Amino acid sequence: MRILLAVDTYPPDVNGAARFTERLANGLTARGHEVHVAAPSYDGPEGIEMHGDVTVHRVVSYRWPFHEWYRVSLPWTARPACAEIVRRVQPDVVHVQAHFIVGRYVTYAAHQQGFPLVATNHFMPENLFMHAKTPQWMEDLARTLAWKDLQRVYGRAAAITAPTPRAIELLEQRTTLTGEPLSNGIDAHSYEDAAAAATHDPAVPSILFVGRLDGEKKVDELIKAFAQLPADRPAHLDLVGDGSCRDEWKKLVADLGIADRVTFHGYISEEDLLAAYGRCDVFCMPGIAELQSLVTLEAMAAGKPVVAADAMALPHLVHPGENGYLFTPGNITELRDHLATLVGDPELRERYGRASHDIVSKHSFATTLDRFAEIYAEVLGVPLSVVTGESGVPAEGADSGVPAALPRTDADRVPAGER
Repeated sequence: MRILLAVDTYPPDVNGAARFTERLANGLTARGHEVHVAAPSYDGPEGIEMHGDVTVHRVVSYRWPFHEWYRVSLPWTARPACAEIVRRVQPDVVHVQAHFIVGRYVTYAAHQQGFPLVATNHFMPENLFMHAKTPQWMEDLARTLAWKDLQRVYGRAAAITAPTPRAIELLEQRTTLTGEPLSNGIDAHSYEDAAAAATHDPAVPSILFVGRLDGEKKVDELIKAFAQLPADRPAHLDLVGDGSCRDEWKKLVADLGIADRVTFHGYISEEDLLAAYGRCDVFCMPGIAELQSLVTLEAMAAGKPVVAADAMALPHLVHPGENGYLFTPGNITELRDHLATLVGDPELRERYGRASHDIVSKHSFATTLDRFAEIYAEVLGVPLSVVTGESGVPAEGADSGVPAALPRTDADRVPAGER
């Protein structure tokens, strides 16, 4: 098949939606599909680039004035650019991951040009509010309008997914749309290897957070709880990621007198991130706007106990008394007590870590890819064997992986010199 993924954030952006779309693109190409991605430019100008076997079509973007790194494409340039991408790629199926600008106009173009459309929702209004600096008094109205806007865009899709049952429940509460819960999935092997290779300081356990340092992640609550750990429970706090609250939270750490026990690592390489998961003893996710939390899945794949906010989809991953604890958002004392329990009990950490790994086994990325293949076949109205290339019919053009049932000609392709 030829698949076009449309996103409003893609690597080198660092966030859950970008990481998932990159994994999806690479997973699909590994299965023989030809994958294209439409995404805003990470540095401004349009262009076409290769990320491994994935062709990425960049749409002109501009820096969002209220955020130091967030970039957006503008409607009057994105609309014709996205229509042209769809026209040139001629996909068998379009799979959008966002409804903002690039996702919106790829959706419109796919609908107008008659290409089957699948949509996955990673949207939470709270994340948007943090980037847009929405005033508190406007948030209820903005939330209502945002969900209505999503319905207008995603209402064109033949199938909709979201990462968890809670995410689907929220979608169906806020709109008239229906969808299917389908985990982002994870390939646990590299995280297992990282945990096996790691060394730990038994005297000073490490508590790890990974994610954007933005308001909805509530890392300030983690910092305050960490500062209140009893003196007989020494630990170190590692914060991986960057964002708009970095300087504010660094000042908080200094004001609390714990700068010698807290490390802000910023953005780090994939190799260093694996190592961080491997050597940590406890993972904490205090965020309140997680539709699944890919980083929590990653920590669990490394066999780590988790303390997380009792909010949104995190209870799907964290089962109190089995692989960790949930705390009431804003309750610093409750968070402190859960962290103290795990910091002081290595046998409990080991038991909960094993349970985390068992829970992750239900979130296999291979299973996620299998189900997306089935969904693509359903919206195309063809047997699954046509989508997977297992029909026994030789493909027309071995380099594309597209079976004869979905014929391709050289005229359909993006010219190699323009990639």
